[in-house]
Amino acid sequence: MDFEIHNINDSEIAEVIFDNTLIHSASDGLDLLGTLYFQSFDKIILHQHNLCEGFFDLKTGIAGEILQKFSNYRVRLAIVGDFESYSGKSLSDFMFESNKLGDINFVKTTEDAIRKLTQ
Repeated sequence: MDFEIHNINDSEIAEVIFDNTLIHSASDGLDLLGTLYFQSFDKIILHQHNLCEGFFDLKTGIAGEILQKFSNYRVRLAIVGDFESYSGKSLSDFMFESNKLGDINFVKTTEDAIRKLTQ
């Protein structure tokens, strides 16, 4: 796993660069959070393909457990992807509410992620 650092308005954002699934479980999410948090990053960009399919099935609890950790540590997260293929109302509502609060964001592009994380 590599990451690219975006320096915007005196803010550093770590964008995870990895071509495959990186997070298969809640503990993988916590490991990633810990790795970047202890390198002083409090804003992180992940891509949809870095997350297992179970993340997007709210019944598994993976998303809730991971995102709760990000909230507890006050680390803002943007997940970049095309979420149209997920048709469940619960997931749509979850993403809408997350975006509304602003600490966890589901966006279409890296540029959108950077914009959200620097507001």
